[in-house]
Formats: sequence, structure tokens, C-alpha cells
Amino acid sequence: MKKVTLIIGSILFSTLFYEQSLGLNITFFCLITLAVLITYNLKAFKRKSTVAYSLLYVISAISFFFFNSNLALIANILSFLTLVGHVSELNTSIYVNWLNGFYTFVAGFFHRNFAIDKTEDRVKPKKDIDYVQWIKIIGIPLAVITIFISLYRKGNPVFNDLINKIDFGFINFQWILLSFFGYYLLYNISKPVKVDPATSLDKNTNNNLTQKHELLLTTLKKENQLGVVLIALLNLLILFFLITDFTFLLSTKDLRASVYSNQVHSGINALIASIVMAIAIILYFFRGNLNFYKENTHLKMLAYIWIVLNLILVINTAIKDCQYIYYFGFTYKRIGVLMYLLLTVIGLTTTAIKVKNIKNLWYLLRVNTITAFAILVISCTINWDAHITHYNLNFAKSIDFNYLINLSNNNVFVLKEHCENINLDEEKVRKIENKYNKYIQQLKRNNWQEFNYDNFKLQ
Repeated sequence: MKKVTLIIGSILFSTLFYEQSLGLNITFFCLITLAVLITYNLKAFKRKSTVAYSLLYVISAISFFFFNSNLALIANILSFLTLVGHVSELNTSIYVNWLNGFYTFVAGFFHRNFAIDKTEDRVKPKKDIDYVQWIKIIGIPLAVITIFISLYRKGNPVFNDLINKIDFGFINFQWILLSFFGYYLLYNISKPVKVDPATSLDKNTNNNLTQKHELLLTTLKKENQLGVVLIALLNLLILFFLITDFTFLLSTKDLRASVYSNQVHSGINALIASIVMAIAIILYFFRGNLNFYKENTHLKMLAYIWIVLNLILVINTAIKDCQYIYYFGFTYKRIGVLMYLLLTVIGLTTTAIKVKNIKNLWYLLRVNTITAFAILVISCTINWDAHITHYNLNFAKSIDFNYLINLSNNNVFVLKEHCENINLDEEKVRKIENKYNKYIQQLKRNNWQEFNYDNFKLQ
């Protein structure tokens, strides 16, 4: 019964993707992979975490059907790898899930069917399969039948005519090969495998720091003094930077896009450098036994102040980016700045938690990675092009119309509606109509496997 699932899945795989663009087939492939995983790994799907990752996988697939965006495709691929990797080992970090998921997807067949014989240092098949016998069973009858057909054709004109009339053109060997490829991929993920020692190392590493050896008070005192002086000076430096930056922000009256662009980008560059330095220095001083030193109160307080000042720097940069958006509208870069600032806030918050609760580097890596993944999946559920276009056309003080035209087709209907409701010059109308007509023709050419949500708007 389980093999039947793989065979049906492989046929559907070829039907969905042979000579087709991506669209509705991604959603169907999502359902096929879930069916295979559940069939072979039912116990794993009784865990809430597995169900949660499955939902994220489905959400990303549906998002791709609705928006056909690269962001949704990336989220779908990562969600797939996360789910497969999680099934292979339930209690591992998300980046280990990605590793196990990718390894399973690419090489699961070879991992399960071949093992290393450590005593003899050679590869041995896990199962005693007589491949020579299988070749004989298939190859010899085919060869003999071919020879006899050739002989009979020469001895009987009627038989020869019948053979000549047989047309094997209906057989699509590329489709068959794709089906075999689909079977291989589905077989790989049917029983996900794990990569060791990476998986075992991750499972055996917790999030807490432990005291490694007896505290050397003299050494810790010197290190604590160095940390206090260094972080205090860095606090003064970032405070001075913030004061001058706020002064410039309040005093400038130049509303040119280039000025705001320079301010936002320079702010981001300063922010990146500051955050990297902040986290690196904090991790250095709180990497070991200094966490357990009783006189580290001032160092911790200065670290918290530095984190707060960096958060203020984030807010300052966000204000400049929002002003930029207010005057000149949304672009992907400006949205990207806001996303980066959100991730920065999360990173600084987890760093503060690391210092307070004596966590290790693995804690930061695990929490921040899974948070970034969740934000990615949530982001792919938004039609960014449509929202950018709607805001810029209705609220931005200055509009870069060519930018909107060059966005993906997700904003076509927004542009068309705007064109019908607002009097635009002929050039803009021509560009909108041209983009709209091309997209409609593309939708009409789509096969059912390539359908996206906009296809149903034409019905």
C-alpha cells in the first residue's frame, strides 16, 4: 500500500511539472509530499511541532498560488526542507532540519540502501539484492523476443506489415523519466534520514552556559574591568552619535529623495556595524565564567544600556525610513530596511535575554533563526506589489510611476483600477494597458497546472 502511494505520487509529479511553469502544481506537490510523509511517518505527525511545520508548508504553497512570487517560492522550499528535516529528527534546531531535509531530498535513497562497513572500510549494500538476476530476467527475454520478431518479419509479409504499423510515438520518454525522478524524490523523503554528527551534536547541546572550571578571581576581575571600560566608552560614543543624528534630523528641511536615501542607508550601515560589534563584544565578555562572577553587576548594566541605545538607533533609523516612505512611497528596499530593523530588535532582545539568563551562543542562533524563518513565511502571505502600488498611487507625495510598472504582475489589477478611476496622461495609460493586456494573455495561455489565483478572476 505504501509503495502505491509513491507510484501514484510519481505519476502525479510528472503530470504536474512536465513542460509546465510553476503555479497550482506547487500546491498539489505540497499535498503529495504531505501524503507520503504521513503515510510513512504517522507517529511524527502526532507531534504538535510537526503539525505546525506542516501548516507553514501549506501556507507557503497557497501563498505561491495566490501571488506567484519569488518570496513565496523561497518560503515554500525552506518550509519543505524544515518539515522533512524535522520528521527525520524531532528535537533538533531549525538549521539542522534544513541540513537533514536537503540531505534526505538529494541522497536519501543512497543513505538508506548503502552503509559503510567500518571494519572493512568499504561500502556494502544493506539488502541482499541480486541485481545480476534482475538484469537477466529483464534483459534476456527482451533480447530473445527482439531477435525472433526480426526473424518472423522476414518470413511473413503480413506480420512484417503489422509490426511496421505499430507506432510508439505516443510514448513520451521524457515524461517517463520525469516520473522516475519524481519517484526517486518521493522515495527519498518517505523515510527522512539525518546527518551525523551534526544532528547528534545539536541534540546534545542545550541553551545554557555552565561553569567550566573553578573561578579564577584575579583573571575574571581584570576581564570585568576591561569590559566595563570598553562598553562604557562605546555607550558614550553611540550616545554622541544619536544626539548629532537627531539634531540633523530635526534641523534639515531638504526633502530631496537623495538626501533621505543617503540618511537611511548611512543609518543602516551604522546600525549594522553597531549591532555586529555589540553582539560580538557582549558574546566575548559573557562567553564563559564571567557570567558567574559576582562582581559583574556593572558590566551587565552597561551591556543592557548599550542594547537600549542600539534599540534607540533602530527607532531613529525607522523614523527616517518612514519619512522617506511618506514622501516618496514604498519600494522593496525601504520595506527591506523595516524588515531588517525588526530582525535587529529581535536580535538585541535575545541578546539581553542571553546575558540575563546566562544563555550560550547556540541559544541566540536557534531562537533568531526560527524567528527569521517565521517572519519569512508570514511575509510571503502578503501581496507586496499590490500594497506598494496602492499606497504609492494614493498616499505618496511623489510617485515613481516607472517603478510601479516594472513590478511583477501582482499589481496589474490595482493599476488597471487606478487607470479606470483617475484621469492619467496618455503615456501612463498606454503603459498600464500594455502591461494589463500582456498579463491577461499570459493567464489565458496557462495550463491548469500553471494556474494562479488571477486565472480565476477571468472566469
